[in-house]
Amino acid sequence: MKVIDGITLHAGLSIGTAFIHSPVNDIRGFAEPGQNTIVIAQNLTPAETVRFGGLNVSALVVTEATQTSHTAILSRTMNWPALSAVEIDINWHGKTVIVDGYKQRLIVEPDRETINSYLAEKKREELELQGFLSSNKGKTTSTKSGKTIHIFANISTLADVEKVIAYDAEGIGNFKTEFMYLEKDKYPTEEELFQAYAAIVTRMDGKKVVIRTFDIGTDKVTDYFNLEREDNPALGYRAVRIGLDRPQIFKTQLKAILRASALGNVAIMYPMIVSVEEVIEIKELLADVMSEMKNKGIAFDENIEQGIMVETPAAVIMSYELAKEVDFFSIGTNDLIQYTLAADRENPKVAKVYNPYHPAIMRSIRYVVDNAHKLNVWVEISGELGADITQIGEFIDMGIDALAVSPSKIPSLKKFIAELE
Repeated sequence: MKVIDGITLHAGLSIGTAFIHSPVNDIRGFAEPGQNTIVIAQNLTPAETVRFGGLNVSALVVTEATQTSHTAILSRTMNWPALSAVEIDINWHGKTVIVDGYKQRLIVEPDRETINSYLAEKKREELELQGFLSSNKGKTTSTKSGKTIHIFANISTLADVEKVIAYDAEGIGNFKTEFMYLEKDKYPTEEELFQAYAAIVTRMDGKKVVIRTFDIGTDKVTDYFNLEREDNPALGYRAVRIGLDRPQIFKTQLKAILRASALGNVAIMYPMIVSVEEVIEIKELLADVMSEMKNKGIAFDENIEQGIMVETPAAVIMSYELAKEVDFFSIGTNDLIQYTLAADRENPKVAKVYNPYHPAIMRSIRYVVDNAHKLNVWVEISGELGADITQIGEFIDMGIDALAVSPSKIPSLKKFIAELE
């Protein structure tokens, strides 16, 4: 038995068979039904991580990843325990391993006593979660003094909806649609997009579903978009910048979202906004799509809510003017921290600079909330900071209307808020 120290990206326990991710190893023949597979890799792209979702993967171990990397965020959405800063040994491939996200360690070839101890701990953890969920199902999330805040889930794939329901989220605060594009080798059709959105909206049975238009770019790229290499992609050609530059692709997605809006409580959200002019241009594009659909007799919600991600300093500074154009704000804290502090969220070397508690971040959030509420625009926090219990009390005092977090974070978040004064 060998114990290797790591850094927790997502807490939890998992026991399974190690799969060393490399060009020569094919996981599809390895992750067989009934077998928990633990993926171990130097690094993973968002597209690779999403593809594991349909397989029997139960945990991730990587050498290079930060707490706010897409690998970490997706592991939380999937509820996979995950570790980083682990040096890989290819000889682990096919061996039994334990990922202990609580004690920040990987155990290779554990003995039977250790396996039994971890299995018992995992069972206890599952029973505790089930007990809390069954006794609080459908209840509003409020503090002891009666302050209420909505708890939404962030998702990336259709399969994530079952976790949203299992963890009793009040709705979906951010459906990150770009991952549907990453799973394909060509642009998805309007019908393909609609069928996926419709399935989610129908399954949510009247609860709010915020569908974010694709945020392709940075490390979320796929060949058929034919994006040129950029020296600084996080500040480059991404999200609505691509959508407005390629309106036919954008319109296809907008049509699919509008069609799904006829089936339930749907809202549209636009990422990476920096100006009022962008929002006006998007709204004009949406109006064109609505007019076209009306002429064809296609049903949709004519009063569909529209919102934006506030994730750039420009959007913070212009939040009052932007609030005049939309129905809601979603403060994307992961990118807002990165852009405000000039610290790459994917770069471990500047992890100390990437500080969610920097006074500039909390002041920015309060400023946005104050401006939004002056114009009756509701505000959610979407990002890892939304599940940080050290900040929840302050968010509630600010008047944040909702938190949108990874589904697995919801039970502990609800429990914590219920115990606040």
